[in-house]
Amino acid sequence: MSEDVKEELGGANPEKPAAKKREMVPARRRALPKGAVPPGSLSGWLVLAVIAASLLVMRMMNPNKVQYAEISQTEFRARVEAGDVERVERVRSLDSGSTYLAGDMKTTSGMSTKFRVNLVPGENERLVEFLIERGVKCPVREEEVLFGPFLQQLVIFGVFAALLWIFVYRRMMGGSGGPFSFGKSKAKLMDGNKKDRVTFKDVAGVDEAKEDVAEIVEFLKEPKKFTKLGARIPRGILLVGPPGTGKTLLAKAIAGEAGVPFYSISGSDFEEMFVGVGASRVRDLFDQGKKSAPCIIFIDEIDSVGQKRNAGGMMAQRVADQTLNAMLVEMDGFGTNDGVIVIAATNRPDILDPALLRPGRFDRQVNVDLPTLKGREAILKIHAAKVKLADDVDLERLARGTGGHSGADLANIINEAALLAARKGLDAIPHSVLEEARDKVFWGSERKSAGYTRKEYETTAWHEAGHALLQLLLPNADPLHKVSIIPRGRALGVTMSLPDRDVLNRTRAYFIDELTVLPGGRIAEAMHTGELSTGAASDIAVATETARAMVCRYGMSEAFGFQSFVEPNAFAVSEAPPAFSQKTAEAIDAEVKRLVDEGYSRAKKLLEENRDKLELLANTLLDQETMDGRDVEKLLGIPPRNDGGKDAKPEEVAKHDVDMPPAQD
Repeated sequence: MSEDVKEELGGANPEKPAAKKREMVPARRRALPKGAVPPGSLSGWLVLAVIAASLLVMRMMNPNKVQYAEISQTEFRARVEAGDVERVERVRSLDSGSTYLAGDMKTTSGMSTKFRVNLVPGENERLVEFLIERGVKCPVREEEVLFGPFLQQLVIFGVFAALLWIFVYRRMMGGSGGPFSFGKSKAKLMDGNKKDRVTFKDVAGVDEAKEDVAEIVEFLKEPKKFTKLGARIPRGILLVGPPGTGKTLLAKAIAGEAGVPFYSISGSDFEEMFVGVGASRVRDLFDQGKKSAPCIIFIDEIDSVGQKRNAGGMMAQRVADQTLNAMLVEMDGFGTNDGVIVIAATNRPDILDPALLRPGRFDRQVNVDLPTLKGREAILKIHAAKVKLADDVDLERLARGTGGHSGADLANIINEAALLAARKGLDAIPHSVLEEARDKVFWGSERKSAGYTRKEYETTAWHEAGHALLQLLLPNADPLHKVSIIPRGRALGVTMSLPDRDVLNRTRAYFIDELTVLPGGRIAEAMHTGELSTGAASDIAVATETARAMVCRYGMSEAFGFQSFVEPNAFAVSEAPPAFSQKTAEAIDAEVKRLVDEGYSRAKKLLEENRDKLELLANTLLDQETMDGRDVEKLLGIPPRNDGGKDAKPEEVAKHDVDMPPAQD
């Protein structure tokens, strides 16, 4: 065997240039030590060599040559004379250099058989002349070399085996999706040098969270600034917040700012149908991180792999516990993971195992809450910079109308506005289109062709007029922003109010006014039609829930005072009895009814005293369908409210929807 072949097969001589050739072999996606051969590459060549050697031995043991019946020249001449020879040719043997005649002749049974006549030197010319005289053609051919066809077959087989190895064997030995890759981590290594990478400039509305994670980036860039004071960077940071608040976006910004390897993986990527796969992937992920340290590992939706452990349980639970145990050990066990920082995100921190949350693993929890008014405006500016806005756009007003919504909702509003403007053929996005996009995202598209009767529109107009008028008359209610009787989604109409500013606390006066506004739609309907409809279903539900929260959670009831009566979690695995007696439950129900009834009576009195304004607003809504809150104030002659910060308004938007009536048979 030649030296080149030995090198290709990984020969035993370690001082030959075989090591250099191995360095030229492209490594797997995971980092390998310098000079190491990727798993499966050497064994693949060995398998091909063994198969080729086996075929060669089989070829030599059974050359598959044609078997001839050897006859003498005398018998051959007799057969030619008798006309039994069908075909004959002169064959030159390349192995021995001799020449012989070969062909087919008939036997006594009428069958055809192959024969061979050895030629004696000096008799060749006379035998050839004999055949020519008898009219038998005798062409000359060379005998096939023993290894000629075999080499052709070997080349064909080699190409087929190489393709088979590339598409099947390599996948089996650790490629993506192969059976031997189950224990390998599925983490993606993100490139922080891309031009379109996300940075902290692209993240808004979470300033405190940015400060906490920016410290990690600063440590990775200038570790001496912290280590000279004896500080140790947190090993793990847990991003906690509602869905859509920007936890994953914040992690992408860290990747763009850090300039170090950034591994991203989802918690669900650790689990498979095989036992022990999750734990193996955890170990493989941290092994990659150690080789690339300093680096950041981001685990999205960690609650899918970090749930609380329990004794016993089903097999699936025990497998999940193994994965969690492996993660606990890797983050803070006997081994050291200096330079590997774990960042995880979840919106369900309550189900995480306490051992995972302790200092030394996740040292710090960063809350990524819903954005405030200022944060929402900053988020809208970031997304609005990517589209063309008209001069009348007021992003601050739009931000006030999106209270209680996440950054993902705001990005969706800007995108929907761009789609609506393009559909209408506009050159820029005006504020009216932004408002329309906001309503479409929150409540659905307008359904002007729903086929409602005039009576249904009148009922909806009076319903929404009742809400809107009370919203303006009550001093502690949120200022009216918009009222519409155009059906959207499952709502026949909507009344929307906006807060003046961000509010972190609510007063009892606000809840009392809210309980007065909610039944206003039902009362206004009854004043016009004398009947009750299903349009107040959502108002009834919200009013009941608000009154019960005042009694059971906020201690705003005169009957119970400073007490809490929180009922058991409806999603608990096992049912638990309430923490209060049946007599107390009956008293709570009576107090809730009293609060709702007082709000209903107060609303009815106000609407009866201002029936002229109610009727004017309802008739105007029938003509215009949608009215701005400022237009309603001018129509009814009610001055704009300016409390000067006396009574802070809640952040989230208070809305009153008219439910769609049940389908008719």
